[in-house]
Amino acid sequence: MAQRTLAVIQALRDTAQRLATQAPYQWGHMGSCNCGHLAQTITKLTKGEIHARAMQRYGDWERQLTDYCPTSGLPIDATIDEMLALGFTRQDLSHLERLSDPAIRAAIPFERRNALRHNQRDDVVLYLRTWAELLEQELLAGIELPPLTRSLAPAMPITELIG
Repeated sequence: MAQRTLAVIQALRDTAQRLATQAPYQWGHMGSCNCGHLAQTITKLTKGEIHARAMQRYGDWERQLTDYCPTSGLPIDATIDEMLALGFTRQDLSHLERLSDPAIRAAIPFERRNALRHNQRDDVVLYLRTWAELLEQELLAGIELPPLTRSLAPAMPITELIG
C-alpha cells in the first residue's frame, strides 16, 4: 500500500473532497476518472492535460501503468512518475481505478463494500476517504512518544525563569 505519509494522506483527502463537491467526473476519461482525479491533485495539471498526455500511448490507466517506463520520455510516464514519487505504487493506482484493494475494501462496511461500483463518484469518494483513514491510523500507530518523567527537583518559580 502507499507510503504512510502526510503528503499521501492529504492527496487522497483533497481528491475525495474535490470529487465530493461535484468536480467533473467521467470514468472513461483519462483526466477525470479515479486515477485522473488523483493525478490532478498531485500534478496540478488539468483533466484535459492529463487526458492529452495519456492519449499519446494506447490504453486506460491500467494499461498505462503496465506499460509505464520512467525513461520513455512520454508525458503520461512523467505524470505517473510524480504520483510514484509522492508515495503511491503502480499497484495502488491500478487498484484505485477499479476500487479493488482488498485492505481498503475490507475497511468499508459489508453492505457498501459489496455494492461498490468503480465508476460511481460517491463510491470513489468513499474509497479514497477510507484509504486515507487507514493510512492515517497506520501512521499514528507507528509514532512513539517518549514517556513523561516527573522531575524530582522542586518547581522553579516563574519569576526566576523569565528573569
